[in-house]
Amino acid sequence: MLDHPNVTAVRDALESAGAPADIVILDEAVHTAALAAAALDIEVGQIANSLIFDADGEPLLVLTSGAHRVDTTKVALLLDVAKLKRATPEFVRQHTGQAIGGVAPLGHPKPVRTLIDVDLEQYPVVWAAAGVPQSVFPITYAELVRVTSGTPASVA
Repeated sequence: MLDHPNVTAVRDALESAGAPADIVILDEAVHTAALAAAALDIEVGQIANSLIFDADGEPLLVLTSGAHRVDTTKVALLLDVAKLKRATPEFVRQHTGQAIGGVAPLGHPKPVRTLIDVDLEQYPVVWAAAGVPQSVFPITYAELVRVTSGTPASVA
């Protein structure tokens, strides 16, 4: 699994950004924050869920704490977007090259506008998907903001 093209793209993006690329392959796919937290024996809030939204036809990646849901009305107002909706699986794959459940915060064919939940900052380490549902990697909040060029925001 470490040689899967999506995992390789994430590892290459982390290394290119000068960040540790300590990708972990789990025994089973983890399609939810709760499953990922259980597999890693950490708090669900430490999971940085990568959620792709369709923001007036453009992709928006929201990295949110696994402890809560994104308030789409709040995010739409924050970004002055008329229509913000959950992206279809096809839209997600088109813009990230990855499938729902394994979307990483980086390693996409081209950069995706990114918001990063400020609630993740309370944890010394957060975990994010690494391109496929069985892969994750640890990273600090500050590094996550830096390597994604994301904008910290209150998204819940």
